[in-house]
Amino acid sequence: RMPASIPEADRRHRASAAFSLSFLSLVFCITAFSSSHWCEGTRKVAKPFCKGDSKGDLCIRFNSPDGNSSQAVQYIWETGDDKFVERNFHAGIWYSCEEMISEEGERCRSFISLTPASDRGVLWLSIVAELLYIILLLIGNILMSVEIFYYSSVIDGLKINAFSAVVTVLAGLLGMVAHMMYTTVFQMTVNLGPEDWRPHTWDYGWSYGLAWTSFACCMAAAVTTINKYTKTILEFKHKRKKLERSFRIQYSFPDH
Repeated sequence: RMPASIPEADRRHRASAAFSLSFLSLVFCITAFSSSHWCEGTRKVAKPFCKGDSKGDLCIRFNSPDGNSSQAVQYIWETGDDKFVERNFHAGIWYSCEEMISEEGERCRSFISLTPASDRGVLWLSIVAELLYIILLLIGNILMSVEIFYYSSVIDGLKINAFSAVVTVLAGLLGMVAHMMYTTVFQMTVNLGPEDWRPHTWDYGWSYGLAWTSFACCMAAAVTTINKYTKTILEFKHKRKKLERSFRIQYSFPDH
């Protein structure tokens, strides 16, 4: 009895591991998809003119005490880089936000509207691929949970296991393509996007890393599921060979 229960327990552990990895992949993907921190950096923004008694390094000062007077000749002290201030920004699939200069908070714009017209089609393909990635991951999670909690026989579980493996592999391929397409679109937007948005310095943010972590978890779940399927098939073949061998011995014994 004990040797027979070990393969069943091993199958349960592998199914639970695959479900956990797939569920983590789904959570990471939804979090990254809805956030705006795929890319982060700084922008050089021209300083506004100081108003009233406002002073400091965030606005351009005048040498005239009554600089607000329209008749006064205004001379600006700042030249070159002194006329600009760096502001942090972050961008995602849906929108891009940057710090305000004269006020607290952020100003957000649709990232789709910032993308060059020639690359908008690629961005929409990326969005569709991300949505399909989430849908296939959700289907894979449902199939894996059914396999763990509801299947009645090993054969039924094997069929569900094969289908969930195919769905998870397809999800991983779609996720990889979607992430790469967004990377290409963002780099093109940096070079050809609006002048009032182009970043001075930028790098990939935590959402980008989370998206690729989701892809890694998805592929790990697919490998675990395929490994479980293959091992179950090999166990069936091994048991069938043992059964055939025992029948041969049983039928050949009276001849001796």
